Amino acid sequence: MHYPVALFDLDGTIIDSAVGITRSVQYALDSFGIKVDDPRTLVHFVGPPLHLSFQKYYHFDEVTAREAVEKYREYYRETGIYESRMYDGIAALIEDIHHQGITLVLATSKPTFFARKILESCGILPFFDDVFGSNLDLTRSDKAEIIRDVRAQYPQFESAEYVMIGDKEHDIIGAHKNSIDAAGVLWGFGSHEELAFHQPRYIVSEMDGLRAVLG
Repeated sequence: MHYPVALFDLDGTIIDSAVGITRSVQYALDSFGIKVDDPRTLVHFVGPPLHLSFQKYYHFDEVTAREAVEKYREYYRETGIYESRMYDGIAALIEDIHHQGITLVLATSKPTFFARKILESCGILPFFDDVFGSNLDLTRSDKAEIIRDVRAQYPQFESAEYVMIGDKEHDIIGAHKNSIDAAGVLWGFGSHEELAFHQPRYIVSEMDGLRAVLG
């Protein structure tokens, strides 16, 4: 099916950002006296809003969780943001569908400021028509809110003309809440079971499969 508008998640969909994110979380936890020897054990922080993950996994209250996010950003803005790599084939796919005339929008829970810097450093920012992320004050961090705001920005498109592409359950849930199709990708951080439970229209395991979805 051809979709005039494609919304892409960032972490786990375009870039493998596990190293930068988990080391940033490790740094933040250390500032609270919590020692994590192997940052790879923190991979569950990739994707969902950070303050919610600090609350969920370390039982921080809201104020402490926000302080943890600020500590996280101390490391991330200087080092962690650059500790990522693009998945093989994703840059070519994005460039190709841009030239096909598809409206490309980044829809991420990462702050817009950081998301733009990452796309720029990867050399693919010019292929995106817009970048929608969370605000630095942690508002608009829910994927459903982000997709809602994208749809409000592009009212000329019907819901059936959108597809959300992501690797985690919150991408699929956000799409469902906005009545648009979703494509789950298996090269990121979500499992087939996690994605299938939320019933996206598509689940793809390789770039060619995503190309087929996008027409």
